[in-house]
Amino acid sequence: MEPILQIQHVSIDFTQYESRKGTSRRCLQVIRDLSLTLYPGQVMAVVGASGSGKSLLAHGILHILPYNSHMRGEILYNGEPLTKERAKRLRGREIVLIPQGVTYLDPLMKVGAQIRKGRRDEASRRMSREALGRYGLSPDTEDLYPFELSGGMARRVLIAAATVEKPRFVIADEPTPGLDTVSAGRILAHLREIADAGAGVLLITHDLELALRIADRVAVFYAGETIEDAAASDFADPSLLRHPFTKALWHAMPGHGFRTIAGAQPYPGTAERGCPFVSSCVDCVDKCREAEEIAPRYVRGGWVRCLRVQQDTTEAGTENGDLGEGMEE
Repeated sequence: MEPILQIQHVSIDFTQYESRKGTSRRCLQVIRDLSLTLYPGQVMAVVGASGSGKSLLAHGILHILPYNSHMRGEILYNGEPLTKERAKRLRGREIVLIPQGVTYLDPLMKVGAQIRKGRRDEASRRMSREALGRYGLSPDTEDLYPFELSGGMARRVLIAAATVEKPRFVIADEPTPGLDTVSAGRILAHLREIADAGAGVLLITHDLELALRIADRVAVFYAGETIEDAAASDFADPSLLRHPFTKALWHAMPGHGFRTIAGAQPYPGTAERGCPFVSSCVDCVDKCREAEEIAPRYVRGGWVRCLRVQQDTTEAGTENGDLGEGMEE
């Protein structure tokens, strides 16, 4: 099966200006050598702390990054390069974003018109009402302006607008914060239905417990890198996980002891070499601090960036090292 999305060695930098005896310019690297692969019918959850690059990845895929950014690497959609021009043609049609902020709604346009994208025919109106009903919103919601919606209603309207026309690839950026348990469960179930119908879903969230309800695979981000790519089923047992940070995430979940670790994720641009998790890892050695690059290793059906984990000597483990290779369902 051909992947619907392949992200290969993507890095994203920002140009910043600072005054120090005049005007100086520096390049701040926020995402570094990031790779993952998503197949049709699959939900890939992207988890990690705030500032790890999750939302920035979504904007990079869609080519809606700020003007002072620079992206390197390659993004393939259905086997072909997803260029800026191609992404613009597909956005809102085949590829949709469920954004994190409700400010994406047009404050001067009623809800129904936004969901229908301005169309007024009866078929479009019926689709709009069905989309709203799917998320527990009444048909009367069509006639409301965004300022008349509660935060939870606005978020559900955003999701209804994004998914009304059966997209092939959905990027859901923190789709459930602020929602009650029933509403959040309804949204997750629908994302699972979209994937089961053959689309690919990239679920970006800081809530690992929530992601595991519907995810097939989990990509763990830390300091702008994919440090582990694992099957969601591996999270049933921490001994199946590979990276120390992933194991720390597991132990920090409410049902697993709520255990925290010392240290903090390094600020972008400060970890120039070695493992970015080194200050919090109890198992690190000198080579973890000194390595110029830590390439991903194939271990027990998943990928991990950790020098302390022994790489499998399988065929998949001897490939080019891209996270997600060799994991076709």
